[in-house]
Amino acid sequence: MATDLDLLCINAIRALAIDAIEKATSGHPGMVLGAAPMGYVIFKKFLRHNPKNPHWPDRDRFVLSAGHGSMLLYGLLHLSGYDLSLEDIRAFRQWDSKTPGHPEYGKTPGVETTTGPLGQGFANGIGMAIAERYLAGYFNRPGFPIVDHWVYGIISDGDLMEGISHEAASLAGHLKLGRIIYLYDSNEISIEGSTRITFTEDVEKRFEAYNWQVLNVPDGNDIEAIEKAVSLAKGEMTRPSLIIVKTHIGYGSPNKQGKAEAHGEPLGKEEALLTKKALGWPLDREFYVPGEAYEHMAEVVLRGQALEREWSELFEAYSKRYPDLAKEWRVWWESCVDPKILETIPGFAPNPIGIPTRQASGEILNLLAREVKNLLGGSADLGPSNKTLIKGHKDFSPPDYTGRNLRFGVREHAMGAILNGMALHGGIIPYGGTFLIFSDYMRPAIRMAAMMGLKLIYVFTHDSIGLGEDGPTHQPVEQLLGLRSIPNLVVIRPMDANETTEAWKVALGVRGRPVALCLTRQRVPIVDRNEFASAHLLNKGAYILKEADSLPPDVILVSTGSEVHIALEVQRRLSQRGISSRLVSMPSWELFFEQPKSYKDSLFPKGVLKVSIEPGIGLGWERIVGDEGLIISLDRFGASAPFEVLYERFGFSAQAILERIVERLNENKGEGNQGTR
Repeated sequence: MATDLDLLCINAIRALAIDAIEKATSGHPGMVLGAAPMGYVIFKKFLRHNPKNPHWPDRDRFVLSAGHGSMLLYGLLHLSGYDLSLEDIRAFRQWDSKTPGHPEYGKTPGVETTTGPLGQGFANGIGMAIAERYLAGYFNRPGFPIVDHWVYGIISDGDLMEGISHEAASLAGHLKLGRIIYLYDSNEISIEGSTRITFTEDVEKRFEAYNWQVLNVPDGNDIEAIEKAVSLAKGEMTRPSLIIVKTHIGYGSPNKQGKAEAHGEPLGKEEALLTKKALGWPLDREFYVPGEAYEHMAEVVLRGQALEREWSELFEAYSKRYPDLAKEWRVWWESCVDPKILETIPGFAPNPIGIPTRQASGEILNLLAREVKNLLGGSADLGPSNKTLIKGHKDFSPPDYTGRNLRFGVREHAMGAILNGMALHGGIIPYGGTFLIFSDYMRPAIRMAAMMGLKLIYVFTHDSIGLGEDGPTHQPVEQLLGLRSIPNLVVIRPMDANETTEAWKVALGVRGRPVALCLTRQRVPIVDRNEFASAHLLNKGAYILKEADSLPPDVILVSTGSEVHIALEVQRRLSQRGISSRLVSMPSWELFFEQPKSYKDSLFPKGVLKVSIEPGIGLGWERIVGDEGLIISLDRFGASAPFEVLYERFGFSAQAILERIVERLNENKGEGNQGTR
């Protein structure tokens, strides 16, 4: 039964939110006022966590998917003893504070993921549960449950409207991820008003159809009922649980409770005082937390420290019994790969016929998977096409979760956010594949991965018009530019199998950012590295693949991926005409732009015509070739035909490119400005 101390702590959370939002003159008070009881119940009565060590591996994870209610989470973290002071809460939504407008991973101790774009956190939690189950299956031994935790979350009406929640919930139910408990803040209000104007489906039946356990709490202020529901949810091990909690947005506000105005704007000074009065809170004190509330919540720290000590003792005994597994555990949680492992990956022999870079990627992935056993992932129903299956390994599926092949189904957006959750959980290096064109479906999740600096790998195949007959719906044109525009994402488009090998090495070696590999469907030759520069130079983002016959060159050709081979033929034909050209392979803009200016200038000196060759949107190439350079691009959608025909028709044959270069050189001569246009 709820006690006066319970209510005191709940109202302290509400009052802190009111004051912080009023001081910032922006924020979302409504959710906090309504959902504070369920947040309190989770943190005080169920969550296995140690506020003094937010990185304890076997902690429960809590996800506030409805990130606009960030002050609910900040209030809970503050009262629970995390390193989040009242001064931090006073700085809500201010520059460089630990309390940004929406929760940000890495900014605030105890925040497990960045949320705000609705539905992302919902799917992140499912990724965390997948990681928990895989690690438990791999490491746990009889009497040693060193991985044994849950994923809790608070989700909103808006989360459930977003399509990603449908994708993610469907997969979670299919996988029988019983370690997930989500509390649904069902206040039936969104920005435009009542959810009845847009959202009238039967959520309970929907989730039951997804194979979730669904429980109901009719009154969001009934702490005892919430606690009972969570206890029942913990008893269900083969289905994720959704607890539908009926709440009132803006609870306690005399004039805004139950209204859309309470969602995303401060209550206002007068209404804030009226709400505090209704909650029985002192009107003359701001950012006030009674000592009794701190004392009551101090139990969270004591319990958490005891739980971690107990786990540490268990792990110490485990280390003595299973020393090799314990050593592996420590390596996995470092999220790093031994460089010696990467150097053991053999190169590919020269082959003028070649292989698709997607095929090379699949072979490399399988070689790496033998040693990097926490490399776990799959594809959005395109495993055979993306070459993302780890041969000889089972699917990740119930009841044995030790399989390494994740079958995401046709669910790109959920896949992207689930990969984020896996990476956030720790101990796993996740990867996921689809066609490059369908990266659009997962772009919001890619953006979040880059924002959070997560270590994960995207395998995007069918990377150009080179896929041919499937036509413009499947031929990426603007996708490379779109991905390159995302800060902190490394995009790599390798030219052959050996650059693909180096791309995987970069992807596994890099820290603090995701990597997207963009790979061909069609065959591309494997060049002889005795004749051409070493593929190891890929880590510089760009390098001179083949130097000019004489220096300085008349032209500098720069290309990526499959078109580097066309550029090689262009270089040969230019040479036949007595035109000296340097060929630069540029698999990654991001890695190149990080190089010292001296290196960049050495590749692209001033006063030489620079020509970029890539069958996609040309915007951005002026950063490399300059405003006076020649950008050979595809600034329209593709077409359905064999890829050889498409390259010819769209002007990407060696002869067509040669003619454009010669024409430009002649123009430059006529203007008396040779080498600058």
